[in-house]
Amino acid sequence: MNIAMNALKLNSLAWNCAKALPCLFLLLGTVPAFAEGSRVVATGGGTTIEGSAGGGIVPWAVINGYGSSDEWSATAMATGVYVDDFTLNVIGASLSFDNRFELSLARQTFDLDTMGGELGQDIFGVKYKLAGELLYTAMPQITLGAQYKRVDDFAIPQAVGARSDWGVDVYIAASKVFFDAVAGRNVLLNGTVRATKANQTGLLGFGTQANNDYQFVLEASAAVLLTDNLALGIEYRQKPNELAFAREDDWQDVFLAWFINKHFSVVTAYANLGSIAGFADQQGWYVSVEGTL
Repeated sequence: MNIAMNALKLNSLAWNCAKALPCLFLLLGTVPAFAEGSRVVATGGGTTIEGSAGGGIVPWAVINGYGSSDEWSATAMATGVYVDDFTLNVIGASLSFDNRFELSLARQTFDLDTMGGELGQDIFGVKYKLAGELLYTAMPQITLGAQYKRVDDFAIPQAVGARSDWGVDVYIAASKVFFDAVAGRNVLLNGTVRATKANQTGLLGFGTQANNDYQFVLEASAAVLLTDNLALGIEYRQKPNELAFAREDDWQDVFLAWFINKHFSVVTAYANLGSIAGFADQQGWYVSVEGTL
């Protein structure tokens, strides 16, 4: 039974990869031709479950793709997160220019495997590099980002106490690669501060009847580059805990990212998402595939 379920989940991920391509073509339809990309492999990071460049659950200060000065880059991704009682499928795409500006979109489908039913959310993101460089300056690369989120059906979020079906997250991130930092290996460190009203990243709505103020949360990532294109790392994402009906725990994962080349990468992870909607100890695996032009 487990083998059959895993096969179905992998088939679902493959289907999501196919569905992500139209998002990429939509972005490509109105932009100039793309260069090979002048940046070093792996410096674009992966793509988060919310569509912006980063790890799996934390946005980094990097800009997606490999475009440098006056160059465009486009990325399409498909991600699956499979924990004990839930499945999250994400497709998305991003467009970046000049290694400074990033525009992204993501479609999340959250299957309530044990309860039955489904939640959906669309996320539109923008990110702008303020200062610094990931590799070549003493100052870390610093970016400012925003994500507009809207859930499809507000019935369940409203029933559990959410105030609104839409919200905007604002975050600032700092990322830096330190050369020869651990046993001769390069190390990436990232820290992110997010202002949010989202419950379970927005899938359970935004704000509550008792409190509609922004909550400030911390997020962090660290990765060791085992080779030039293989990274092993950890992530931590602090979560608001505002809904009275169920505790919302912080998230963490351990990931392995393989940047096969500048056009294709795969990220796998073990994820511990804690309590979600009253279901405790949600643990499982994460896989994301990404194509870049």
